[in-house]
Amino acid sequence: MDPLVFDGQVAIVTGAGGGLGRSHALELARRGALVVVNDLGGAVDGTGGSATAAEQVVAEIRAAGGEAVANADSVATPAGGAAIVQCALDSFGRVDVVVNNAGILRDAAFKNVTPEILDVVIDVHLKGAFNVLRTAWPLLREQNYGRIVNTSSGSGLFGNFGQSNYGAAKAGLMGLTRVLSIEGGRNNVRVNAIAPIAHTRMTAGQMDETMRPELISPLVAYLCHASCEISGQAYSVGGGRVSRLFLGMTTGITEPDLSAEMIADRIDEIEDPNDFVIRW
Repeated sequence: MDPLVFDGQVAIVTGAGGGLGRSHALELARRGALVVVNDLGGAVDGTGGSATAAEQVVAEIRAAGGEAVANADSVATPAGGAAIVQCALDSFGRVDVVVNNAGILRDAAFKNVTPEILDVVIDVHLKGAFNVLRTAWPLLREQNYGRIVNTSSGSGLFGNFGQSNYGAAKAGLMGLTRVLSIEGGRNNVRVNAIAPIAHTRMTAGQMDETMRPELISPLVAYLCHASCEISGQAYSVGGGRVSRLFLGMTTGITEPDLSAEMIADRIDEIEDPNDFVIRW
């Protein structure tokens, strides 16, 4: 098939100063996109900040013959999200693609999760996507075109010890993806999610280095391309493997006079996975 190119399209990639975001930005730029490389430049836990990380990725893109601008606004505030989109408009005049990738970690067993530990993770992961998209969404709808990729996680879909805040935020991103895929359908705005498995500074010590971020970006490029009509779906991706994630519902039971005792007696039927319906 013909190469998937993005000539003239403008892509925003958040958290693009390193790891997955950097890889996505480089891949989209290599394919002709004009890229806003957003990164606060902070530590893994979200503290601190510097424009250096984003600027270095922009330098890489330009050295390879691409075009990009750096942005160090925080996705964690409505003003920051709006400023990121405005950077795209000021630099390139439009927005076509949004890749919500920015993230931090504040892991703790649930008994140790404080409001601050919860809030800061929700602010970056879940509210961060809201903050960017609230400004980008009207633009995409008005031009009747847009592609959005949200970064969910296996922690949000399957669970992981010590990541109740992170998992809740990532599960929320899947809900956001589903709703926006419905609302954006009539305006040719396609919205999907990925659950990546890759070796980055956020997974250092937990992930084999062969799980390179560069093996995630081809899926992102496909989901961001005009030829991709898929919307509202989620994909697990890592180490060269791509698979669809879906939510299924068993046939279950139907009892007009349902009682707790009936459920107890027939719980095996209710849970039987051999006959199910895919809901998304």
